[in-house]
Amino acid sequence: MKALRSHEVGGPETLTLDEIDAPVPAANEVLVAVKACAINYPDTLITRDLYQFKPPRPFAPGGEIAGVVEAVGDSVTQWKPGDRVIAMLGNGGLAEKVTVDAGRMFAIPDGVDFEIAASLLMTYGTTIHGLKDRGDIAEGETVLVLGAAGGVGLSAIEIAKAYGARVVAGVSSEEKADIARKAGADEVVIYPRAPFDKDTSKQLANDFKAAVGPNGADIVYDIVGGDYSEPALRSIAWEGRFLVIGFPAGIAKMPLNLTLLKSCDIRGVFWGAFTAREPKKNAENIAQLFEWLKDGRIKPLVSETFPLERGGEAIAKLENREAVGKLVVTM
Repeated sequence: MKALRSHEVGGPETLTLDEIDAPVPAANEVLVAVKACAINYPDTLITRDLYQFKPPRPFAPGGEIAGVVEAVGDSVTQWKPGDRVIAMLGNGGLAEKVTVDAGRMFAIPDGVDFEIAASLLMTYGTTIHGLKDRGDIAEGETVLVLGAAGGVGLSAIEIAKAYGARVVAGVSSEEKADIARKAGADEVVIYPRAPFDKDTSKQLANDFKAAVGPNGADIVYDIVGGDYSEPALRSIAWEGRFLVIGFPAGIAKMPLNLTLLKSCDIRGVFWGAFTAREPKKNAENIAQLFEWLKDGRIKPLVSETFPLERGGEAIAKLENREAVGKLVVTM
């Protein structure tokens, strides 16, 4: 079988397409023939040894797959060959076949194709955990989403709207603004490219404040970080919740006096750890996502697909913040 693997520390250009033996499932594992693998922010970090987990080399990146069960381990009773499944992996998804712990998979709902299914778990799973479990979202609240035209950002717009919130989308271009509006954003702020000087940062804070309204943003959903975080924090409501999702623009240095003045919280959102620590709650969240998917209230936007041999291009496009919606590698 073929796998796109990292043999040395470096960016996506260092990945090589290798011919390797197919893995054999252990007693509690399932062998999945991968049909689609979605690209996510951790894939831009893991080959550079910048992610929280550093797998031994050689390894294939790719943590979110959809495919078909090909074989099951001796202890597995809940799955059988031919089942259509989605799964989260630490890595390994950019390969034609992969073994998965039987307890970390979900059945693909009828009528959902592999590309859409592969795009659901990490982005929408992160966001429902972020907004519901960490953000305590309530109907009628205002949510400011940074990086709103990417996969996670679009999921935040859709899920916030599903909870009955008002959404302000922060994006970097008019093209992305149109994508955010189509996803349901009520207001859009187009921000410039960082780095910001003091005046630019102040102007962006004022733009956010004008868009969220006089009471401020009850939740800031920060997928971007860097120079964008402080202006967003300045627009937060009294007792608002600032959710830290990721930092492709860099790790922000936040003035903590603002948390005192607004009596607000800065809360981390680490969905991967949550799935391991709270599997029952995560399963309940995923069940809710399936209901919303069935009802048409959410639908991942797959903007581009790539064959396996071009998987590095997909990672580079996400790394360079050029992606709209989800990028998916298909086998």
